[in-house]
Amino acid sequence: MALVKTQNLTKVYNPDTVPVHALRGVDLEINRGEFTAIQGPSGSGKTTLLNMIGGLDYPTSGNVYINEVDISNMKDSERIAFRLKHIGFVFQHYNLIPVFTARENVSFIMLLQKRDKQDIDRRAEELLHSVGLGERMDARPSQLSGGQQQRVAVARALASEPSFILADEPTANLDSASAMNLLDIMEKMNREQGITFVFSTHDARVIERARRVITMVDGAVSEDETKEVEQHGT
Repeated sequence: MALVKTQNLTKVYNPDTVPVHALRGVDLEINRGEFTAIQGPSGSGKTTLLNMIGGLDYPTSGNVYINEVDISNMKDSERIAFRLKHIGFVFQHYNLIPVFTARENVSFIMLLQKRDKQDIDRRAEELLHSVGLGERMDARPSQLSGGQQQRVAVARALASEPSFILADEPTANLDSASAMNLLDIMEKMNREQGITFVFSTHDARVIERARRVITMVDGAVSEDETKEVEQHGT
């Protein structure tokens, strides 16, 4: 059973004025435990595809299945509830709440899930330790480097125990050392815990680490390569 499946997925922006065909009939399956990069030039459709898989936008036609559940025609309230339970997000610009500490940022999604406070505190601390920020739990985003903020974002994405993580250009704003450190952490989580990661990226460092690379051109999948790569994580 595929974790993620799209069927004849299309997205047309501005259909009544100047149509932009962002996705053109994409058929794709992603299985549990994959470490997959979606690459392509600007305008190729990779971010649009990620937004469709994440339930952040509606397709013009076609279907998106997550754990065999069709999210394509869900109401907004249903999508929000579904995302909260099943999908973790890591964004290019971190999207942390600036007045919250690292611990509070990671805890926030679990508060929305109405989990027990003791459980929330325990899991937030575990996750921050797992991304190497056990000593910075009470720091606010402004007191953290870009790489540290993105590691908080990864911990936050994992907090809800989602089915998979969608990462949109997660290394774009990081220097080389921070990017490699972040990739080491995510690769280790994938390898040791079986966490599924799907990246949208231009970054050759991410593409090198990925075990599957999907190339988008003009809204369609042009290549889909699965490879064996050296494990870099410690």
